[in-house]
Amino acid sequence: MRLVMMGSGTFAEPTFLALLQGPHPVVGLVTQPDRAIGQERGSTRQIGQGMKNIAAEHDIPIFQPESINTPEGIAGLQAFQPDLLVVAAYGQILSRDVLAVPGKGGINIHASLLPKYRGAAPVAWAIYYGETQTGVTIIRMSVALDAGDMLAQEVVDIGPEETAGELEARLASVGASLATRVVDQIATDTVRGIKQDKTQATKAPKLTKEHGLIDWTRPARDVCNQIRAMQPWPTAYTFWHHLRQRAVREGEAPAEPMRLIIYKAKVGGRESDENLAPGQILSLKDSNRLAVATGGQTSVEILELQPAGKRRMPVAEFLRGHHPKAGDLLGFDFS
Repeated sequence: MRLVMMGSGTFAEPTFLALLQGPHPVVGLVTQPDRAIGQERGSTRQIGQGMKNIAAEHDIPIFQPESINTPEGIAGLQAFQPDLLVVAAYGQILSRDVLAVPGKGGINIHASLLPKYRGAAPVAWAIYYGETQTGVTIIRMSVALDAGDMLAQEVVDIGPEETAGELEARLASVGASLATRVVDQIATDTVRGIKQDKTQATKAPKLTKEHGLIDWTRPARDVCNQIRAMQPWPTAYTFWHHLRQRAVREGEAPAEPMRLIIYKAKVGGRESDENLAPGQILSLKDSNRLAVATGGQTSVEILELQPAGKRRMPVAEFLRGHHPKAGDLLGFDFS
C-alpha cells in the first residue's frame, strides 16, 4: 500500500518516522511551503528535526504547494499515485477532490478525544478549560472538519503543571503508534469505524496572539491553566501599570505600561488583601515573591516571567531590578 505523509509540525514527525520504519512504502511527503523566519506555522511552533529533513534523509520526494486544493496541488498529489493519505498537523483543510485521489482515502491523527476539541489547537484548549485527560483519535478523513468516523482512540492524562508544548510532544508519540496500527488494519481491510456523536462536539479554534492576554478577573486556577495552555505560543502576557509612580514632572511623559510574558505561576492565597481588585499586586512579607489578585477572591503567584526586551527569568531576579508595589495593576494595555 503506497502512503503519502501530509504534515508540517513537530506533532507530525513521530508518525512520519514510524511509517518510514513500517512495511508500507512512503512514496511522498506533502508539507507546507518554506516560510521566512518568524512566520513558521506549526501546531506549537516547536523546533524538531523538520519534516523536510526527515524526507531528505530517506530519499522521499517532497511536494510543497501553497494550496493542495488547486488543480496544480491535486495534480502533484496524483503523481505520487497514493493508496492512502496519512495526515497530521498539515495546516490545510482537504477538499473532496483531494480526498478522492487515493483509493483508500485518508486518515488524520487528531490530538483530542473526539468529538471534543475539533479544530486547529485541541491541546491548548483542553488545558485552557481545565481538562485532566485528553488523548489522540485517528479518524477517517471527511470534508467536514475533524468529523470523520473514529478508527482508534487512546486516553492520556494531563499533568497538573504540563504546558501545551510538553503535552503535545507526548501525544505525538501516542499518535504515531495508533496511526501505524490503523494503517496495517486498512491494508488488511480489518479496520472498523465508529461515528462521532456530533451533539458532543466542541471547538478548538486556531490560536492568535490575543488569546494570550490574561484576564485577571478569572479565577486563579483558570489563569494558571491559560498560562500553561499558551506555551510555547503565543504565550500568556499582561501589562504592568505603575499606579504609585512618582509625580510626573512638567512636560515629561508618564511611564508606559510594561509588557510581561508570564511563563510559570501557581494558585496562591489572598491572606489579608481581600479588598484588592483583580489584577492588583498583593502585599507580601517576602520581597522575592510576586502575587496578583484574581477573580473569586483568589490569587496567582508568578514564578517565571519575561519583561519586554529581556530574557526569561525567575521572579526573584525580576524583582531585584524592578519594584512593583502593592496595589500596582496588571491588566490590559490602557495607553
